[in-house]
Amino acid sequence: MEVEWLLVIHGLVTLLVLISFLCGQWPIFEGTFIQKIHFFLTFGACDYFRRFVGAVFGQKGSNALFCVEYYCCDRPNPTLQVIYLGIIGAIYYFIVQSSFKYIPGHYLGEVHRYISLLAVGGGILLFLLTSFSDPGTVNAVNVSHYLSAYPYDNIIFSEKECHTCKIPKPARSKHCSICDRCVARFDHHCGWMNNCIGEKNSRYFMAFLFWYGVTQVKQIGRKYEAHFLLCVYGAVAIALVLAGRLKELRVIDILTVYYGIEKSFSSLAPHVVVWLLDSYNTQILIMVFLAIISMLLAGFLAYHTKLCVTNTTTNETFKWKEYLSWKRKVNEAKASAAALKASLGELNHEKKHPVSKWKAFFQRSPLEEVEVVKNNIYDRGVLQNVFEIVVPLSSRRSFLQRKPKSG
Repeated sequence: MEVEWLLVIHGLVTLLVLISFLCGQWPIFEGTFIQKIHFFLTFGACDYFRRFVGAVFGQKGSNALFCVEYYCCDRPNPTLQVIYLGIIGAIYYFIVQSSFKYIPGHYLGEVHRYISLLAVGGGILLFLLTSFSDPGTVNAVNVSHYLSAYPYDNIIFSEKECHTCKIPKPARSKHCSICDRCVARFDHHCGWMNNCIGEKNSRYFMAFLFWYGVTQVKQIGRKYEAHFLLCVYGAVAIALVLAGRLKELRVIDILTVYYGIEKSFSSLAPHVVVWLLDSYNTQILIMVFLAIISMLLAGFLAYHTKLCVTNTTTNETFKWKEYLSWKRKVNEAKASAAALKASLGELNHEKKHPVSKWKAFFQRSPLEEVEVVKNNIYDRGVLQNVFEIVVPLSSRRSFLQRKPKSG
């Protein structure tokens, strides 16, 4: 029973760490121990490690650590790509070693040996396509075409020059400080891909999201990635393998006939779980891990799908958030000034009609009437937005035939 309890504790700790790591910054967890764990995982642990290195190795150690951090986080490098491929290979290896000997089984045919290989291979192919494809680099040669592709909305995008590239900045573009280039329809820089996600390779990234479910949770400038669809397939496949073993070994019949356990879910479930944990602890551990990851990251896939169908990028989401916050404060200040002016005007009236207490109680404050509306001029409808991802503007014949707009 010690092994079973260790697996249960391991699963609970894994779930707690994953929830804290991915969701600890959510408002619902504010002031809770989950937020504290999230802070420790995303900032505190790194800060303590820096202090430890500084105290033990002095300034030279701190400088060496800074150089490593700068190379890994602020410069293009394949470190995370190698780690990612290593994680995929290790997980697939453990699944092959622990579960393939039970395939074919009662519920899974032998074809799933090859489907799993195809799933992993297809995901790696999309990973490489996204990593090594051009995200839509804007340079002096094509900048005039990109200037004509998207109009400036004069809200979050206005005419200006890139101070680094010394070329006009097309609307929806951004200069990536890591890649040191301007990228059209810039979404974000993905450290795991070692590449920017932009106008040309968003289709590969979205396909990869659907296939593997790579997620990015931006917090304090870091990006975290994991899997979705492949995890769902892996969890379901392992569950079917275990269900097949239950059927083939006639565990239910043994428990009911030989041990006299009542044939009901509430009576059989604890005994079945104990038997599974005792006989297939590795498979259970992998299945639970994949299931937890799948549930946590399904929401993020939905988030990126929403960005796709509304023709919005991650970069634009943050820009809109900042603009709407600023605009709301401006409007609230104007409403406060207008309300103060109106109050002063009423005081100067010779005859002032008293306001009913009930009317004053239910009367809305001018600040409550302040409303700021997001006007995304790039949203052309779901079908057009999705088509723009699948077939980027720069890959269309009309893009090169478009009359260039001078900067």
